[in-house]
Amino acid sequence: MIGLDIDRWQEVLDTVRRNKLRAALTSLAVVWGIFMLVVLLGAGNGLRNGVVHMFRDDAVNSIWIWPGRTSMPYRGHPLGRPIRFTNDDYDAVKKNIPVEHTTARFLPGGEVTVAYRQQHAAFEIRSVHPGHLHLENTLITAGRFLNDLDLAERRKVAVIGVEVVDMLFPGQDPLGLRINIGGLSHQVIGVFQDKGAEGEARKIYVPISTAQLAWSGGQRINLIMFTVKTNDIAEAQLIEREVRALLARRHDFSPDDKEAVFVRNNLESFKRVSGVIDGIGAFIWLIGLGTIVASIVGVSNIMLISVRERTREIGLRKALGATPGSIVRLVLAEAILLTSAAGYFGLLLGIGLLEAAAKLIPPTDYFRSPEVDVRLVVMATALLVACGALAGFFPARRASRVSPVVALRDE
Repeated sequence: MIGLDIDRWQEVLDTVRRNKLRAALTSLAVVWGIFMLVVLLGAGNGLRNGVVHMFRDDAVNSIWIWPGRTSMPYRGHPLGRPIRFTNDDYDAVKKNIPVEHTTARFLPGGEVTVAYRQQHAAFEIRSVHPGHLHLENTLITAGRFLNDLDLAERRKVAVIGVEVVDMLFPGQDPLGLRINIGGLSHQVIGVFQDKGAEGEARKIYVPISTAQLAWSGGQRINLIMFTVKTNDIAEAQLIEREVRALLARRHDFSPDDKEAVFVRNNLESFKRVSGVIDGIGAFIWLIGLGTIVASIVGVSNIMLISVRERTREIGLRKALGATPGSIVRLVLAEAILLTSAAGYFGLLLGIGLLEAAAKLIPPTDYFRSPEVDVRLVVMATALLVACGALAGFFPARRASRVSPVVALRDE
């Protein structure tokens, strides 16, 4: 074993100082290989983090359905006939389709003036069902969200975003207080934070039944949303077709008419984008491993040259009584020292570059927080060190077995 023989390591350091060019070339190959592996893996993770961030707002396993206009003739109906959803459509979807959480929206249109005493501002009002909490990944920070009793009794209650609190209730606890929404008083029952896009925390949620009554909406709804109990794209697409067929029967349009109702399948979109990112990640790993292999080849060649150059030195050591094992350990110590130090330096350079990129490059929906699993890089470095040592082991063992007389005659 190499162990902690101080004299041996001092001798290794002296050998490195006497062969600066050789040591520099060995170290450069290792530094570059580890550095590129760290940077490439960090970039791949940055892309993946961007995709996750892009889908952070809505439940990934959700399906959204909007009414449109017919674009195909069907059973005597004219083209361009508008499709209008009602509460009955929502109930039919909830009853006949295998859904997890469901909600619908009635949109009064545009922003509505909301006031509390002397404070007032315009906010978007979202009238929804209790299941909307799961569709939008809404985080309740105080109080509660809407419940079924709020809808059944058409209660005048509201759940407001944290930015609404800052604007209408600076320094106050809004729970239990009443706000005026479009001329109608509502009691604040909850406060929410949203992980979604900018402005999501400036929304106000009210029961859909209350909004339909207050804004003369009758039974009309503008959007149906639900989550599915699967992460399989094929199953989600089957559910999408079932919903379209159900609504086609209810509103008498062709199930093949894609413009009669518009469907957004978030699971399909997420899986498709994730598949692209996985492909890019595999390609990045291929390039990174190729760089490591090139570094291993470079270290191996340099170690072969190193042993060849030291044949006379090895012969002299044997003539003075050095054992073959001590000679092999000396060569291995040099290989391990150079590759370990260079690998650590390459790791620091790569992580430093990723940290700088994270601070200097503005985060986007496609790239953010480039990072790397240090354990993987350390494993790659250990592999490189092992291969470098292995590259020096076989020629060192062969040279250690040569007769001292033959070795001293080597040119």
